[in-house]
Amino acid sequence: MEGTHPVNKKFAAALSGGAVLVLALSGCGDSKDDKLNSWAKTVCDSVQPQAQKIESANGAIQQQTADSSKPVDVQKTDSQAFQDMSDAYKAIGSAVDKAGAPPVDDGQTKQQNAVKELNGISASYADLQKQVDGLDTNDQGKFADGLKSVAGELDKLSQSGNDALKKLEEGDVGKAMQKQESCKSASATPTAAAKNE
Repeated sequence: MEGTHPVNKKFAAALSGGAVLVLALSGCGDSKDDKLNSWAKTVCDSVQPQAQKIESANGAIQQQTADSSKPVDVQKTDSQAFQDMSDAYKAIGSAVDKAGAPPVDDGQTKQQNAVKELNGISASYADLQKQVDGLDTNDQGKFADGLKSVAGELDKLSQSGNDALKKLEEGDVGKAMQKQESCKSASATPTAAAKNE
């Protein structure tokens, strides 16, 4: 499966960038504010299973990079992975939304911007899933070209700015998040691409 193999490798590399974004939600430091620690625990406990879901999706795509992979198998795996990622980012957005604004300066704006960004990422993965589902698996050349296009979109998505998330995690919020066991374990998970390089 000559044409698909290098493209799916690109997928895996681009996806690892997306996974890093979620794990960035796993914060940084030391805060004495009980309200903030409580907020961080709520968010971290919700993020952990979603980070694992994204890691699993990365792993599935990684495994489907063999030269012998059939277009229909690649399509099925990638489609499911994008669905899982879309669901995971949406769930993280909901978790941040439900947690309310962190008790810091400008907390509400930071929280709302992060939720909007997470929902946008979720929608982008849903679009990628639709694109993959629409590829022609009967024509290997067309399928490989279609995958290249999807990989290009994925690359843009993984490089896109995650400024709102970074702002949410600045200062005391990041410090409080780093103290949470669930955030520590989420950020300790190596990305699938790194494992299989």
